[in-house]
Amino acid sequence: MPTSVLEAIPPAILWGLVLGGIFTGIAATLFVVGERLFPSRVVTGENTYSSERRRRGEIRTYLQAIDERYLEEWELEDAGETVAFYLPERDVAVTFDAEAFVRLQARTATYLILAEHEMPGVHLSDRLPFEVPPLEREHEREYGTMTVEDRLKRAYEALGVSTTADAEAIREAYRERVKAVHPDHGGDEESFQRVQEAYATVREHAD
Repeated sequence: MPTSVLEAIPPAILWGLVLGGIFTGIAATLFVVGERLFPSRVVTGENTYSSERRRRGEIRTYLQAIDERYLEEWELEDAGETVAFYLPERDVAVTFDAEAFVRLQARTATYLILAEHEMPGVHLSDRLPFEVPPLEREHEREYGTMTVEDRLKRAYEALGVSTTADAEAIREAYRERVKAVHPDHGGDEESFQRVQEAYATVREHAD
């Protein structure tokens, strides 16, 4: 009878376990040494592309353009939650958090606006509960006096889908296009915003 557990293990399996442990140790050592010599590139600070930071910048620019006073990261006292923007003279709050938006609706009398991730900042004007000065938007400068039909056609082309595409196909095309032109994936912010604008146009006007 075997006198120990090790003697009960076939030699081939035992050698396999030993060699596996050795190679695992070597791999772990190489990884640690490599990480110390060639640390992973971490992009931080202003170089990091952030959808929320872009939206904040767009909303900030728009509010300044219409000469509307605003406060950022403001806590609504009656709700005990912080919103991205607050317009004190209008009692209007803007949040990027859908869950917070739902919670706040039951906790505050403040007029709430949810800025979804695909909503260009300039579209805030369509959601404000008061009249704003007419400003020329980026897409209006690009499209000029184009009809709604022409703008829709241009938007479908930007998304790479047929004008007869259904909602699911449009959503899928948007996800693929926005990923392809995303600044973090080698694209540029102008193309990224153009795709977002196209998607917003289709959603706004398509049946």
